[in-house]
Amino acid sequence: MVAGQDKFAVVLLSGGLDSMVAGALAREAGYRIFALSIDYNQRHRVELRAAARVAQALNAIRHIVLPLDLTAFGGSALTADIAVPKSGVGGDIPVTYVPARNTIFLSLTLGLAEVAGASDIFIGVNALDYSGYPDCRPEFIDAFQKMATLATKAGVEGHPIRINTPLQYMTKADIAREADRLGLDAGISWSCYDPTPDGKHCGLCDSCRLRSKGYQEAGLPDPTIYAVQPLKA
Repeated sequence: MVAGQDKFAVVLLSGGLDSMVAGALAREAGYRIFALSIDYNQRHRVELRAAARVAQALNAIRHIVLPLDLTAFGGSALTADIAVPKSGVGGDIPVTYVPARNTIFLSLTLGLAEVAGASDIFIGVNALDYSGYPDCRPEFIDAFQKMATLATKAGVEGHPIRINTPLQYMTKADIAREADRLGLDAGISWSCYDPTPDGKHCGLCDSCRLRSKGYQEAGLPDPTIYAVQPLKA
């Protein structure tokens, strides 16, 4: 699929601000990008349209939207008829957690990386200002990296595919500043878990609150259109 001396990366692209910045950092580092988005029949399917916009903005070689209907499993407010919490970020793992989502998605990304001849994967996980999902922690990424090295032809032959998490230790304010520094139009990204019927960010889910918090703390104008102005995360 690829040839020459260029270096290639697969970006796991949700359509959100974090994956957009992770992809832009890959591009800045000189990688040509294959973008992978997963259509898991999520409640906030509008993010897939955002992912298409972001892939185009990143000049992705190809953008694959892979269908994987996780509503067959359910177990999350994003894949079942369960209300999205609107009371703020708490200390427990919230019901918006999709069971093993990043494990599943990274495994698919790893397969694409092998086929595409990509040396690297970029994922926009973050372990500071986030909702407490276990599959965003550095311990998980380290474990997946070890598994990926053992599980792939590339790894066995001494060329393991690297998992890059450039946002791992950034605050949301840091991420907003990076988007600004990289010249990204953050308004084309999508974060909200529970979009309003007229296509606005709800303003009250964890993701909206964290996005708004980042822009407020960064001192930058927030390009997001909220139905309700977010309260403290």
